[in-house]
Amino acid sequence: MTETVTSLTDLRAAAEAMLPDVIEIRRRIHRRPEQGLQLPQTQAVVAEELRAIGLEPRLGATTTSVTAVIDSGPGPTILLRADMDALPLTEETGLDFTSEVAGSMHACGHDTHVAMLLGAARLLVERRASLAGRVLLMFQPGEEGYHGARYMLDEGLLDDGEVDRSFAIHISTRYPAGVLAFRPGAQLASADRIAATVRGRGGHASTPHLAVDPITAAADLVLALQVAVTRGVNVFDPAVLTIARISGGTTSNIIPEVVELEGTIRTVSTESRTTMAALVHRVADGIAAAHGVTIDLEIEPGYPVTMNDPASVAWFREIAVELVGEDGVDDLAAPVMGAEDFSYVLERVPGAFVFLGGRPATEEPATAPQNHSNRVVFDESSMAVGVAAYAAAAVRHLGAG
Repeated sequence: MTETVTSLTDLRAAAEAMLPDVIEIRRRIHRRPEQGLQLPQTQAVVAEELRAIGLEPRLGATTTSVTAVIDSGPGPTILLRADMDALPLTEETGLDFTSEVAGSMHACGHDTHVAMLLGAARLLVERRASLAGRVLLMFQPGEEGYHGARYMLDEGLLDDGEVDRSFAIHISTRYPAGVLAFRPGAQLASADRIAATVRGRGGHASTPHLAVDPITAAADLVLALQVAVTRGVNVFDPAVLTIARISGGTTSNIIPEVVELEGTIRTVSTESRTTMAALVHRVADGIAAAHGVTIDLEIEPGYPVTMNDPASVAWFREIAVELVGEDGVDDLAAPVMGAEDFSYVLERVPGAFVFLGGRPATEEPATAPQNHSNRVVFDESSMAVGVAAYAAAAVRHLGAG
């Protein structure tokens, strides 16, 4: 290794200088959002930008993932990840670079993640001579419920040598622009889908005693599940259960045969996740017996808990303070009950998942549109902090800063 790389303050300054280019990439992707595991246009943009800085992109076989390696010889390896997919929303932000695809929008900020990681890759390539080790760049489709990270792992993401640490950033309007927010342990929750089909016996609404009403059973099931969570789960190991869809019946004077329910279970530990599954089944069995209906229940496992490695969080906190100062760091007191499939990577490689504040200064915290809103707007100036954070994580891990 040659001379030490410039200070993290200088790295932040370099990120600020390239911000216009990062914004241009972000807006290009924002105009043409793609959903799910197949994002050919986004993949093409990423591959083109990587080749422009002298890297050779590797394209996924089962999805439109992209990886590339910045190789600086013997040394440790860090994985840096950005997700790329959009959401099924029609944008109503009024921005002059609004989505041109009806029913599709980058409402979770993944377009900013892609642009920030591409910017960081450029900074790292420019400083490759002073690094020692490898940076594995991971551009991932299908984060929004499609398990894209798991597909990439199954394709051999980690098979080309040991990866010592992993790092990812997610922009959020929960926090002011430029703030870095994180915690050791559970950063985000697991997310499991619950689906229940309540089957009774249909009949005339005027004679419910001659039918077996699945609607009243479904109503009791929803309420009983809420009470069971408050009484069956340790308040210091929280869980959230929300029934978000109920469907049944055709008109006002018919008791239907079937009612369908669908929702989500969020937990922040393996123990609570197991407890919740058993609790839901127990309550469903009891409601079915009480009402004389049958309840077909399915709990579909989703993303695991996003579990930050405490040592990696302590390591990154020092980096964050150097980049944004103590006032720019938010040590989260509790997990966020959203979910993330970077959790699959963290199960294999210790690392840190970090929120980047993106709330515009013109927005009030209580009323600012949140991620997944079709009116959400991110402060693009915060992307300079994200570029610097990605690059600084690599520089510091490879012992060059």
